[in-house]
Amino acid sequence: MRTAYRCRAYPDADQIAVLNRTFGCVRLVWNKTLVERQHRYRAEGKSTSYRETDATLTRWKRTDELGFLSLVSSVPLQQVLRHQHAAYQSFFARRTKCPRLKSRSGRQAAHYSRSAFRMRDGLLHLAKTSGPLKFVWSFHEVDLSTVDPTMVIVAREPDGRWYVTFAVDTAAPATLPANGRAIGVDLGVKDFAVTSDGERIPNPRHLERKARNLARYQRRMARTQRGSRNRSKARCKVAAAHRKVRHARHDFLHRTSTRLVRRADVVAIEDLAVANMVRNRRLAGAISDAGWGEFRAMLEYKAQRAGRVLVVVDRWYPSSKTCSTCGHLLTELALSTRCWTCPRCRSRHDRDINAAKNILAAGRAVALADSRGDACGADVRRQGTSLTQSAVKQETRAARHTA
Repeated sequence: MRTAYRCRAYPDADQIAVLNRTFGCVRLVWNKTLVERQHRYRAEGKSTSYRETDATLTRWKRTDELGFLSLVSSVPLQQVLRHQHAAYQSFFARRTKCPRLKSRSGRQAAHYSRSAFRMRDGLLHLAKTSGPLKFVWSFHEVDLSTVDPTMVIVAREPDGRWYVTFAVDTAAPATLPANGRAIGVDLGVKDFAVTSDGERIPNPRHLERKARNLARYQRRMARTQRGSRNRSKARCKVAAAHRKVRHARHDFLHRTSTRLVRRADVVAIEDLAVANMVRNRRLAGAISDAGWGEFRAMLEYKAQRAGRVLVVVDRWYPSSKTCSTCGHLLTELALSTRCWTCPRCRSRHDRDINAAKNILAAGRAVALADSRGDACGADVRRQGTSLTQSAVKQETRAARHTA
């Protein structure tokens, strides 16, 4: 299992000069290769392989114009070609967007494989640098002297902080003991998550709480002259404000996902189309600030490591409009309606808790169908005293909802 350890790094002046030169060469190789790749595809209709880009990089190093590429380690330059090739494969598979040019003001990173670094007795030596790179190891449960990384990533954030990441192949951790519990999770904006047992996890709204400070720093940067030293300082303050929001969001998502994985053997969530939902201008900021996509990714790898089961329910499943007691489906349910009464069984439901219960029932149906090898998840007992519901289409009746 691949595990990454991210630490703060403190390079000296000479190392900073070498790393900044490496970042510039990495950015140049990425941008120049991307432009030539796109130009060839538009002119000739042909794609470019990794071997062709690697041969082109070798020719660039032999020219007088780009001969300075030989002054830095060749490993980060080759790695960036591999990353661009993988990015295009993901793009053609319709998993990601088309690769874009790298900016000088964004995050800068260089990937070093085993041939470009040496790790001995807890000291990291990078190629083309003098002396070990100083960093702070904060993982006390892991002995640094025994760490044997397969990849080292050195990065400089827009706010000026340096980080080093160690990618290590470790044994699979021990799974958590089973507790026989299952939980459904309904994600939202007002409450970040509502569970099927009635727990509400408030939405911290990290970006909204820091919006005033962030706006003030952005106004200061807008008043500075482009290319000046004051603008560089103001840009670092804006980046630092974004970093604080980002770190607070990551901490909240990690704590919440870890707690859910430890609580239940089966966790059911809804497959939300976040990319489509952020097109709503009124809710785009709140949805992006919540970090639903990152939360799902955390649940996936943490459930796998802990031996738990994560079930993703189809996004078109009407979890909010379905009665969790009798299974009646409403014709329509406004977003402003937070509570409603079922017209068939007269059960009163909270919108979010009812959706979480339905997500749990659908998750159990999917898990049971997977265990039986059946593609249909119908005729599975729901929570409560409901009867089993058939998979056939049923007539819907109007509901009486209350705000």
